Amino acid sequence: MSVTSRWIDIPAGDSSFGGYLALPKSGKGPAVVIIQEIFGVNSHIREVAEQYAQDGYVALAPDIFWRIQPRVELTYAGLDRDKGIEILQKTNVDLAVADIGATVAALRAMPEVSGKIAAIGYCFGGRLAYLAAAQGWLDGAVAYYGGGIQNQLDAAARINVPIQFHYAELDAGIPLSAVGQVKERFTGHSGAEFHLYPNADHGFNCPDRASYNQAAAALAHGRTLTFLGERM
Repeated sequence: MSVTSRWIDIPAGDSSFGGYLALPKSGKGPAVVIIQEIFGVNSHIREVAEQYAQDGYVALAPDIFWRIQPRVELTYAGLDRDKGIEILQKTNVDLAVADIGATVAALRAMPEVSGKIAAIGYCFGGRLAYLAAAQGWLDGAVAYYGGGIQNQLDAAARINVPIQFHYAELDAGIPLSAVGQVKERFTGHSGAEFHLYPNADHGFNCPDRASYNQAAAALAHGRTLTFLGERM
């Protein structure tokens, strides 16, 4: 196995929380924070971290739901989906954003991290990547179908780093009107990129979901790597 991975503790004030760390074969490199959906740092998110480690990045996926239920691991339908929504509703978004800051600080302190640090988030994690970019902690951010970004556009003015957005044409939760609002807000931001995937739905990047779209996922991953390589 060329990638090595393990759970680590991330310091947060007087406490700490878990994060899934995947290291590239070289043992060091630039870093990416992989930010979960509402389903926890489940097998898919761990695989995403390992995928980016294969691409040469130090990847760390923080357990964003640790205050409510540490190490929760959910599937994508039925009661598990309901549980994820319930945990999300109990989550303090400001504290979750602060946890991204703690994760970045932990990465910057690691001898394995050489170079810049970006965040790549999915769904709820996409919104957190966007909000963390507004805090100035990151060197870049990527948001896959980031739900609710259109409702927090006041943060856009504080984003001074490259940012990439991936949206799905058929995503009922993020209608094209919402995508248009975000795009309009970033008019004039030279580092902002938008990609819309025709015939793709929310969650298209995840092979474990019914909405998985191989072509869109492959294209988005390639675009993300190009973005990181060129902008970082």
